[in-house]
Amino acid sequence: MTESSPALRRDAERNRQLLLRTAYELMAAEGLDVSYEDIARAAGTGMGTMYRRFPRRQDLLDALFSEHIETVIGFAAQASRYDDAWAGLAWFLERQLEIEAQSRGLGELLRSRDQATTLVQRAHEQMTPLVAELIARAVRAGQLPAGATPADFAAVHVMVGSVMDASRTVAPQLWRRALTIALAGLRHADLSGDPPDEAVINHLYHDKK
Repeated sequence: MTESSPALRRDAERNRQLLLRTAYELMAAEGLDVSYEDIARAAGTGMGTMYRRFPRRQDLLDALFSEHIETVIGFAAQASRYDDAWAGLAWFLERQLEIEAQSRGLGELLRSRDQATTLVQRAHEQMTPLVAELIARAVRAGQLPAGATPADFAAVHVMVGSVMDASRTVAPQLWRRALTIALAGLRHADLSGDPPDEAVINHLYHDKK
């Protein structure tokens, strides 16, 4: 039987799906630091199979999280259609954090550009102008103080995400309270100082581990 035979192709696809399910479950619970060795062991496959299916870690992360990241991009697009800009911003952040709460790995991926794949970078590039326009609209409507920027919302994302990660096993819904506090503070903050620029967003999402 040749390597291109239907039976071997089916076996290869079964192994790929098994590795994806196993990797997603491990990363959802433990984060992105799960090793290829841990994934292969938990899936009951060899390392050779792991590397044949996913030669680069980026290949694995893209396969695991592409659908989730597209969902987050869709949230940003949907928020941009809200008549009430502030309601759209708050809705977007809550929906994004909800999906991150389901998987520690996804949250780490979206909040750590050192780990970011091309897919994640594209997501940030698509979401940032949508969020920026919502912020501008909210400022014009008097719903946000002048000087509010996408970097301020990036800070809220990172801060609430940190609470989420720290409380995931002891108080998994605490991030919602943290989000309420952070958004309320932002709406009434004095932002008269020099606004942060895009470089600040990159720094906020920089992995310092």
